[in-house]
Amino acid sequence: MKVLIQRSNYASVTISNEIVGEIKEGLVVFVAFCEGDNEEKIDYLVKKIINLRIFPDKNGIMNQSILDYGGSILSISQFTLYADTAKGNRPSYKKALNKGYSKDLYLLFNQKLRAYTNVEEGIFGADMIVNMNNIGPTTIMIER
Repeated sequence: MKVLIQRSNYASVTISNEIVGEIKEGLVVFVAFCEGDNEEKIDYLVKKIINLRIFPDKNGIMNQSILDYGGSILSISQFTLYADTAKGNRPSYKKALNKGYSKDLYLLFNQKLRAYTNVEEGIFGADMIVNMNNIGPTTIMIER
């Protein structure tokens, strides 16, 4: 399982000219699943995400989690995080989990995040336009 986390002061996801998810301050979380991913790994990464201290404290130092700072999460399923270009210029996605089981894990991932904060999301498997203002810029990759 991989997650790419970006701190944002605004983000939205649009499908067919309609905004289906939108947050003000918070995190944009791109997530991809691979063989062997399960609820235990999801629990681990959810705790990492919500406790990640990448928001500024009163002194401007990145020392607060989303729980301390406040804000929402925009969660986007993105199997292309498992792109492999080792054999040429056309990426292979063989490491990405099949669509059916991956969708189940994505829904579980979002459900577990919602236990801590508001979560908006894209639509699994849809072509999406993701707009965001990355603050910092702050971008962190976590893999489990």
